[in-house]
Amino acid sequence: MAIKHAETPEVLREAVEGGGIVLADYGAAWCPPCRNLLPILEDLDRDYGDAVTVVKIDCDELPELAEEAGVMSMPTVIVYKGGEPVEKLVGLSPKSVYTGVLSRHLA
Repeated sequence: MAIKHAETPEVLREAVEGGGIVLADYGAAWCPPCRNLLPILEDLDRDYGDAVTVVKIDCDELPELAEEAGVMSMPTVIVYKGGEPVEKLVGLSPKSVYTGVLSRHLA
């Protein structure tokens, strides 16, 4: 599986409504911490495979999605489970933090 890039709001909505675990990264191309998060997201995508869908949302391209999610700073990572947001992580965190959150919701 590869990281999905939300070109339209429907990409995120379809992933979330699919009911599984979705890790949504709200960021921007110009944001240094967002760029530092990318290799972590790629690792998580590889580590979790089909168990977790990773979606990147560019807040500059899709400001309505960022607004809906209440994103105030970047990066913001929101984990959705069963179509509902269950965790919100603001700022760049080490990979272990994201792994812990995903493991808790996959259990």
